[in-house]
Amino acid sequence: MSTAAAEHVPGRAEADGAAARARSLTKAYGSGETRVLALDAVDVDIARGRFTAVMGPSGSGKSTLMHCLAGLDTVSAGQVWLGDTEITGLKDRELTRLRRDRVGFMFQSFNLIPTLTALENITLPLDIAGRRPDPAWLDQVIDTLGLRDRLRHRPAQLSGGQQQRVACARALASRPELIFADEPTGNLDSRSGLEVLAFLREAVDELGQTVVMVTHDPHAASHSDLALFLVDGRIVDEMARPTADAVLERMRLFAEGLPAAPGPDAVPGTSDSPSGPEA
Repeated sequence: MSTAAAEHVPGRAEADGAAARARSLTKAYGSGETRVLALDAVDVDIARGRFTAVMGPSGSGKSTLMHCLAGLDTVSAGQVWLGDTEITGLKDRELTRLRRDRVGFMFQSFNLIPTLTALENITLPLDIAGRRPDPAWLDQVIDTLGLRDRLRHRPAQLSGGQQQRVACARALASRPELIFADEPTGNLDSRSGLEVLAFLREAVDELGQTVVMVTHDPHAASHSDLALFLVDGRIVDEMARPTADAVLERMRLFAEGLPAAPGPDAVPGTSDSPSGPEA
């Protein structure tokens, strides 16, 4: 089969353009009758320099997928690579060093140190690693995120949106290969949430970063280049250049156990109704 005619598989990109990838990624919790399969032999590539959203209902495995791709959780079977480095075979110390040097994280909780200023929070991971930030890059991140006049403020003196911007700057400060964001707007009002999404979009477009965002919010997913849909631990569909309305409709179909409507972004072989219990 020629490359051009090869069937497209959801979540798969060309390997040489992948910031992270997984093959047959399986994650199970418990054993015997209590065994829960969170990820079911997932194959996925995260394209470099793109903004990818991972969508799915509660319990679909989207956060588990992020944690396994980021090396925050072990896998039951399969392989995961960050760039050309397979992380599933690394020892704890090597994995900790890799996450520190090559991955940035944003979570729903801002995880800022209350006694430190915004600037001190931004540079904290680098300080812990004994590394000096690149002054030009740090200035670019700070200005892109609009934090120049907030650097001396402590978290309690910042709004929720400003705190999440600081968390975003902290994730960007080391110029990581990949940024993972787990529901980064979950604790924000709609205005602050839109600001943070716009900054993540800018991080990709203006700073050349790669962002993977786990979300259940169709409006958040509409800021991405590609939305991947998980149901029962499997990637069942994807949508390029998603809109909020299109994502909402796709999620509705999955929730009702109906096939996804065919269209230019539909993936061959994924329009069947998801099998198994609803997540």
